[in-house]
Amino acid sequence: MWEGILLLILLLAFLLATRCRGSHPGMEALRGWAYDHRGLHSPGIPENSMAAFRLALQEGYGVELDIHLLKDGSLGVIHDSLLRRTAGRDGRVESLTREELNTVFLEGTRETIPELGQVLELFAGKAPLIIELKPHEDNWAELTETACKRLADYQGLYCLESFDPRCIRYLRKHHPEWIRGQLAENFLKTQNTLSFPLKLLLTHNLLNFWTVPDFIAYRFDHRKDICTNALCRKLWKAQGVSWTIRRREDYDAAVREGWLPIFEGFSPKA
Repeated sequence: MWEGILLLILLLAFLLATRCRGSHPGMEALRGWAYDHRGLHSPGIPENSMAAFRLALQEGYGVELDIHLLKDGSLGVIHDSLLRRTAGRDGRVESLTREELNTVFLEGTRETIPELGQVLELFAGKAPLIIELKPHEDNWAELTETACKRLADYQGLYCLESFDPRCIRYLRKHHPEWIRGQLAENFLKTQNTLSFPLKLLLTHNLLNFWTVPDFIAYRFDHRKDICTNALCRKLWKAQGVSWTIRRREDYDAAVREGWLPIFEGFSPKA
């Protein structure tokens, strides 16, 4: 008898740990869009550049982009903290100021790192944005607070996401009316720097009770590795977002399964 009661308690705790908020009225406006990963980039058109964002907008896509906190409190739009891969130079984007962004050229072109305000001005009222918060070291609170201040008066469609659950918790506490999402993958396969308990919790969406996300953005090829993705979507009615899709057949599968697709390297409309 007691074993059965204990098992029931553990099952209820497990289900509650995956809790999501599936009732945000703004989520419907984000559905029906395909989201271009870091803009519509290709050789000669760098990722996360204004040229890539303009092309994505021209083709009728929403965009997923990444933001970092600069040393002067501005927000740089770039994926990596380190500048070596995208700009071919040493240093971190967090060490730059807004003015210095104009001196960092991307992938051998004349395109430079945008500041978030440039992207917001381009997309306002035209297409939605999925904005990923990219903390560096321990600046998650300052980054999230700065992003919230910048977005407070923005009238376009957007949502915020992060791999760091502390950012999502901040949004839940300070801006519960905004759409927030937890980024995840099977960290047990891919992540070597996190502790095993944290890998386990993040992989299985077991910190959702703390962040209560509106959507789960899960790596496409890991989406069926765990049962809690189905729990989040079926039990708690959270929206699923699938990243990063690089083949048309995977795109079709994601859409068929009800995931919002984040794609790269091809045009779904072709």
